[in-house]
Amino acid sequence: MADWGRSILRRLRTVWARCWPILRWCLPGTLALVLVSAWAAYLSGGMAAVVGWLALVTAGQTLAPVSLMALLAHALRKRRFSRPMQVTFGLAAAAFWPALWGFGILTITFPFSLETSSPSATIRLPSNEELRVGWGGDSLDTNYHAAYPDQRWAYDLLVEPAAHGDGDLADYGCYGTPVVAPAAATVVMAVDGLPDHVPGKASMDIKNPAGNSVALELNTGTYLLIAHLQQGSVLVKRGDQVEEGQPIGACGNSGNTSEPHIHIHHQRQNPRGRPLNFSEGLPLYFRDHDGPPMPEGGLEFRDDEIVLTGARVRHVGRPPEPAAP
Repeated sequence: MADWGRSILRRLRTVWARCWPILRWCLPGTLALVLVSAWAAYLSGGMAAVVGWLALVTAGQTLAPVSLMALLAHALRKRRFSRPMQVTFGLAAAAFWPALWGFGILTITFPFSLETSSPSATIRLPSNEELRVGWGGDSLDTNYHAAYPDQRWAYDLLVEPAAHGDGDLADYGCYGTPVVAPAAATVVMAVDGLPDHVPGKASMDIKNPAGNSVALELNTGTYLLIAHLQQGSVLVKRGDQVEEGQPIGACGNSGNTSEPHIHIHHQRQNPRGRPLNFSEGLPLYFRDHDGPPMPEGGLEFRDDEIVLTGARVRHVGRPPEPAAP
């Protein structure tokens, strides 16, 4: 090799030796920056919190496993576990936790609170039948939706018999039950034509998670999403004006679901053309029924069977207006 080539090689080695102490911290530094930024956004409120939640889940499902694999390959090659490698392992393990949130594992309550989230909506129940609240309320104990940004105060409403695991749609009380508009509103989205899945097991329909659904714009400029309707049952179209109590469809088992139920939640952004979990969830209360404004759900396992423990509620209508003096 010519003298000039040896000189360049020596210089490159010198530069590498000087830069390596910094470069070896690039991976843990990047992980730390992503995690700190995502957590800061997640805890800041508003759409920033939604973006932070998505960043944490995405980083956990992509950056964390890639970092762990790179770490493992480097450790096997070098046969040692340096300080930067130790820090990288700790950060990657921490980043992996939010990856599980996307699968409903080890979730925490999304940091929107009733006290600071507005406007709320107070509506009638979306059915005239007696409903069992499968999931509902402000905490994860009674409402698994509370972990997700747009569904922070969502409800899953059932008609018994329910939660028995049978594979026949006709065995579920909710299937085919008329669903009515919970308030006077404008239809901004109406989806129909998607199939009803076999009940008793998770459909895992990630492509169309809401299934056949109707979205309503309230007079507050916020939106209700009513999901999992029966195929061919949707009675409204985009642009329609609906009155409170007007039939809009029937309960089905379309979308990402395990049995027929009425899913309803309140969010700030228009759900039309917007991915699930990319909106701000808002408080949702019920009126004119025989239960609390925010009825709670829940279930227990007894002898390998699911026992529903949520509230039973039924629409009773508005009380008569007091007579004029």
